[in-house]
Amino acid sequence: MTAAGNRQMLYAKQARVFKALSHPLRVAILEYLRAGERCVCEIAEHVGSERSNVSRHLSLMVSGGVLVCRKEGLKVLYSVKAQCVAETLDCISRLVAQQAKEDMGLVDQITLTERTSP
Repeated sequence: MTAAGNRQMLYAKQARVFKALSHPLRVAILEYLRAGERCVCEIAEHVGSERSNVSRHLSLMVSGGVLVCRKEGLKVLYSVKAQCVAETLDCISRLVAQQAKEDMGLVDQITLTERTSP
């Protein structure tokens, strides 16, 4: 395979990871699993969603390489695959906080403009 082909394959794999994180419920699941391994029933209760819905999202997150799972008796336990996933979530949280500050600055500017307009 060519270098360009290898890069394209790498980009596709990276995009698959981002896709595995591209839903608010999946982000909530990931946040919860940072504390440790959990079964579907615990995750569903914590995020306030049906088990079938949570299972579907968990499956996408496993196939996307974000989570791993293992069987223990009748339960399937899920956990974060690598610490860097949690670190990425921290980075995204900082980015969102910065965006919120910028948005508030814009709101303040608009409010000031409205107050000083004739």
